[in-house]
Amino acid sequence: MNAPPFDRYPEDDDHATPKAAVGVRPRDAAALVLVDRSKETPRVLMGRRASGHVFMPDVYVFPGGRRDPRDHALPFSGDLNPQVLTKLQATAAGRFTQSRARALALAAFREVAEETGVTVAGGVPDLSRLRYVARAITPPGHVRRYDTHFFLTFCDETVFDLTHLRDTDELEDLQWLDISALSGVKLARITQLILEDVKRLMDAESDTPFDGPIPFYFMRHGRFVRSRL
Repeated sequence: MNAPPFDRYPEDDDHATPKAAVGVRPRDAAALVLVDRSKETPRVLMGRRASGHVFMPDVYVFPGGRRDPRDHALPFSGDLNPQVLTKLQATAAGRFTQSRARALALAAFREVAEETGVTVAGGVPDLSRLRYVARAITPPGHVRRYDTHFFLTFCDETVFDLTHLRDTDELEDLQWLDISALSGVKLARITQLILEDVKRLMDAESDTPFDGPIPFYFMRHGRFVRSRL
């Protein structure tokens, strides 16, 4: 999901279905859009990927990464909202069990802790407050490809311990960035698109519904498509 393939806004296509990937198989991944709305304008936690990374170096991203086989066994206090679970199962290719859906959500929380030091207060995440807000598949031809599911939660709904927020080997220059003022921040095009999607959702309904349409970004016939799921 590097910036160059997304140098223009993808076409809208409500009924498009991506063809099977050629070459490197996309791996399950999850990212968390963590929003602080305690200020006048909402802020989102982002960090810069180190220059040594093979995948998306030197750009600001949401905390996230690939699903680990052990994620399905991680503890949680509350289950996914039924509407979110239905969306995850309905929009993913292949056999998508409830366990796999939960593992993606748990992977998002785990990656936040590993990449930023931010943990859920109490140590066990409550999945019930997660919104499923976007899906994107890395284009063919890249060294690494991910089928990334983007979740969103608010700091006032899911209580986080922010005292250990710190730069890591994965993410540097961690910041709470004004979601409406990111023009000077180096973003991959896909990250910019998803931020725009999130902003539209929040502008339409401040609490952001659990059953909203899911934008899905992928390649079809050599072009990038924005499909609504």
